[in-house]
Amino acid sequence: MPASSSSPSASRPDRHVARWIARELAAAPPRASSLTITIWGDAIAPHGGAVMLPGLIRLLEPFGVNARLTRTSVFRLARERWLGAKRIGRRSLYRLTPSGARRFEQAYRRIYAPPADSWNEEWELVIAGALPARRRQALRDELHWAGFGVLAPGVHARPVQAGDAPLPAAATALPGLIVVRAKDAGPANRESLAASVPRAWDLTRIALDYRKFLRRFGAVIERFRRASPDDHDPEQCFVVRTLLIHEYRRVLLRDPRLPVALLPLDWPGAAAYALCRDFYRLTHGCAERHLTAVLEGPRGALPPANAAFYERFGGLID
Repeated sequence: MPASSSSPSASRPDRHVARWIARELAAAPPRASSLTITIWGDAIAPHGGAVMLPGLIRLLEPFGVNARLTRTSVFRLARERWLGAKRIGRRSLYRLTPSGARRFEQAYRRIYAPPADSWNEEWELVIAGALPARRRQALRDELHWAGFGVLAPGVHARPVQAGDAPLPAAATALPGLIVVRAKDAGPANRESLAASVPRAWDLTRIALDYRKFLRRFGAVIERFRRASPDDHDPEQCFVVRTLLIHEYRRVLLRDPRLPVALLPLDWPGAAAYALCRDFYRLTHGCAERHLTAVLEGPRGALPPANAAFYERFGGLID
């Protein structure tokens, strides 16, 4: 069984950080199932995606998630085919399924990738014919997660950028769907696609959520910046990083990640990304020590993180 990261040799927890964690968990406790997805995608997937259940239970305890809730969360992920289960002696091993690994990779690629810095002014348009209300809403939801906004009833658009998610299969399977690429080309007195951005996406609400995110995490992360890296407590590094990525993921997945040319001048998304990048680079080594102390893989010790982990946020220095 891995040793606890709270051994006598470990750094002493920062009481200010401890109070911040306790206050945050009391004010906005994360749902166990959603937090488990964040931890699996952010921390476990780079280490092979397979862990013994007892270690996972211990890993979630500092978040106020008890053993019953952890078991319920992994059972649900297994039922939804994100995870597969295997008995090893009297314990259970949970491993990412191939489809689960692909889904995690697609969902988390956006978190660590830098915002687009160039755009050739090309748009992708999806035009749907007459659809029943339920199918129309389902199409809108599917395209929303792929970065599309709604220009008009049945007309969806997104700027074409490198690394765009492919059109969802549920959308391409619909009969009569028209997909085209186009650029603005018309008299100056006609509305352009670029001018329709405020109508197609609720950027005001997303900006508000980013600013709340920056206020929520700015002070505690400054506390880590002021301290020596040798003084960082591994468990606190992991807990704060997890809460940071968990909340950033919630905001980011509503953000279409538009090119800079289409965003307001005071857009806070770049500052939120920089905050995550800087904290991740500052504490990833410390958080990794906590993971390897608590979690156990199928062959005992947790495997080292893969190369893709060290490419996050433009590159980490170990």
